[in-house]
Amino acid sequence: MDEILTSSLSALGYGAVGTAIMLLGYLTTDLLTPGKLHELIWEERNPNAVLLVSANTLGAAVVVVSAILSSYSELGLGAGLLSAAAFGLIGLAVMAASFLIIDLITPTSVRAVISSSEFHPATWVSATAHLSVALVVAAAIS
Repeated sequence: MDEILTSSLSALGYGAVGTAIMLLGYLTTDLLTPGKLHELIWEERNPNAVLLVSANTLGAAVVVVSAILSSYSELGLGAGLLSAAAFGLIGLAVMAASFLIIDLITPTSVRAVISSSEFHPATWVSATAHLSVALVVAAAIS
């Protein structure tokens, strides 16, 4: 019975850390893009913002899963949660940096493209970069 309780508390802890990291990923993306993402997506139905946030959410989830699986849980719940949080934050930082780098090296501002209500193919570049960087970070974590 103790094992079930311990495992349940671990699941709750990792779930909370993972959810917090994913929320932080959304907020970071919101800060890096012009306008408010919730308005761009739910009110304006902006396809560029939808694609970017979808890729970011999936990328953050890949990083979180890898961070949890690679956490130092064998050292105890505290060490496991702390390492999962650290790995997740590193992943978000690298994803944010890649967004800014792509924005600098592309001929048009990805930030401006995201806020446009007309779908732009460059959004796929940014979305793919988010997911690709997340996969690389996930591999690095493991």
